[in-house]
Amino acid sequence: MKSNTAGYVFTLLAISIFAIQDGISKHLVSAYPPLFVAMIRYWAFMLFAVALASRSPGGLRVAIRTKRPRLQIARGLLLAAQIVVAISSFVVVGLARSQAIFSSGPLMVALLSVPILGERVGWRRWLAICIGFVGVLLILKPESGFFDIRFLLPLAGALLFSLYVVLTRYVSRDDSAMTSFLYTGVVGAVAMSCVGPFFWAPVVPYDWAFLGVLCLTGMSSHYFLIRAYDLLDAVVIQPLTYLQLVFSAIIAVSIFGETLNVYTVIGAIIVVAAGIFTIWREHVLARAGARTLKA
Repeated sequence: MKSNTAGYVFTLLAISIFAIQDGISKHLVSAYPPLFVAMIRYWAFMLFAVALASRSPGGLRVAIRTKRPRLQIARGLLLAAQIVVAISSFVVVGLARSQAIFSSGPLMVALLSVPILGERVGWRRWLAICIGFVGVLLILKPESGFFDIRFLLPLAGALLFSLYVVLTRYVSRDDSAMTSFLYTGVVGAVAMSCVGPFFWAPVVPYDWAFLGVLCLTGMSSHYFLIRAYDLLDAVVIQPLTYLQLVFSAIIAVSIFGETLNVYTVIGAIIVVAAGIFTIWREHVLARAGARTLKA
């Protein structure tokens, strides 16, 4: 019971910090280039990943070994690109609406798992995916009568993150979670360091404090999430991550003065419900498959 309680505490801490991190990112990207902000964030992330891998069994020598080097590099590049796209959309589209669109990620993961992982999707999950994308259409409903091309930015972010998740599942067949975590941090930091310096911008003193907090939130949120996965099953944690949408919406409305129309709220509820069902159904089928193998 104590371990379960601690797992929930770690999960809620991680989700809350992720939401705060998004709010800080929106503040910074409104004044500085997204690639510059992402580069600073990735430097701290890389140091954290290397430090964590060094303390793992076998240390860096074991963690750096991978049977899928190309896919590990591709994962790192995908997440780096996704972070740049995501923090850009916080300013271009808005924090709340961007997070509502990002919540379609599990639906995209289910779709991409068919051609990439060879998974089968039954009619129940297909129905949930279709209903979920109806919710996405409601979120994207143009207020002016014309589709806003800016919405392509968070949609691209959701797609990039979904590809990252699917490739992470793929490499997990051969590599440990620590190996994947290490490559995520190092590859992303190297990629950002190749591009970010061209977008270097002078930072006012108090924004260095925000950059420092952004780095701390990036490290602490991942640490708490790792601890949560040590104590709870993924099927318990994944639905709870949708609370980030709620926390981000509160920050967006109360701090940044964003407004939420009824279509965004209804669409987000539909997408979240469809996503949770998809996650739950996948868990049920995996558990049934495990029983069949034991039999």
